Amino acid sequence: MTVYCGIDWAEKHHDIALVDEAGTVIAQRRITESSQGYQQLLDMLAEAGDSPEAPIPVAIETPRGLLVACLRASGRQVFAISLLSASRYRARHAVSRKKSDQQDAVVLANILRTDMPMHRPLPSDSQQAQAIAVLARAHQDAVWRVHRLGNELRSILREYFPAFLALFAGQEGGVTCREARAVLKIAPTPAIARPLTTAELHTALKGCGRIYHLHTWAERLRTGFQTDQLCQSHLVEEAMGQQALALLAVLDAACQAAADLHQATVTAFRAHPDYAIVTSFPGLRELTGARLFAEIGDDHTRFADARALKAYAGAAPITRASGRSRAVVHRRVKNRRLAAVGYIWTFAAITASPGARAHYDRRKDHGDRHSSALRNLYNRFLGCLFHCLVTGQAYAEHVAFPTAEPEGSAAPRPPRAAVTADAQRS
Repeated sequence: MTVYCGIDWAEKHHDIALVDEAGTVIAQRRITESSQGYQQLLDMLAEAGDSPEAPIPVAIETPRGLLVACLRASGRQVFAISLLSASRYRARHAVSRKKSDQQDAVVLANILRTDMPMHRPLPSDSQQAQAIAVLARAHQDAVWRVHRLGNELRSILREYFPAFLALFAGQEGGVTCREARAVLKIAPTPAIARPLTTAELHTALKGCGRIYHLHTWAERLRTGFQTDQLCQSHLVEEAMGQQALALLAVLDAACQAAADLHQATVTAFRAHPDYAIVTSFPGLRELTGARLFAEIGDDHTRFADARALKAYAGAAPITRASGRSRAVVHRRVKNRRLAAVGYIWTFAAITASPGARAHYDRRKDHGDRHSSALRNLYNRFLGCLFHCLVTGQAYAEHVAFPTAEPEGSAAPRPPRAAVTADAQRS
């Protein structure tokens, strides 16, 4: 008898349901996320016929957590069903739109019973790859947090200290750069910044790690602080200065956390066997390569072909056809972290790879916009990356982007013929 397991995940407890191949519920139980609860789950599965040779597949609503980690370590297939998909399946069982945790567990089990081939199980990534994914995603979140805090700080400074923003407008990172944060600590308001001397500003810039053009920077800042500008009242300006300093402390901590996670991510990625292959591609370096690797993992059987990888990354378009109408649009449902890495990768590749630049220019000549041309180039690179990871080969420019042969020789091959058959089918 074939049995399927569904788990409705919650913060304090989890509801378990087992159904057979006919859809009959054979067992139900509520457990806690503890060693005792996990043992109860294993006992349920064992009573239903679970064995190391034929483990019962499990459907759950989240791809992470302690329970999911233990289930994956047991060697069984774990399917992470999105909340949107689960809600659509729920309507097949109850048109009245009723909902309960026990019923949701049954719905998840029935998803595997009826449509398991349509869903992808969680990949069998190594522990090393999973650790890299944790660090890379944490670093990306930290960078986004720095940008968000920088925007908040910029919004505050616009209210009472626009001259400070003008002085660092041309600096990379704006108010989040180390020079701006160091100066703001000693000059939180226009009244405090105006009497500062060049020597004091020089000391602040040197303390943050700046080496070159210290005197020029200090003199420019002193001149900018002494220019006439609109001001808030004294008490309001002082209060806003305190607000800016409080947010600056949070921003400093976020910047330090991002720097620490950057180093940890790069160190962990360098030790992985796929590091040399990923970083051999133009435009991919240690950090962007780690972010890309974090989303695809080292389970090379995760994607059936290059087309599946491209769809997962959002690089492959989708077709919407109904009757005589047909539209080809870019994919919106995708791995957003992987799509974000793709834009950075391809934008850097068009200056590092002549073949990538020619491909980008050709798409622009055909009428594509900048983002569409980069997405098409990303689609091309993913096909090459899939082949390289599967075969263990490093990137080769002349293979990925072959040049046309001179006149009188054999007919030139189309650019996509340089990629493997898997990438060519995509």
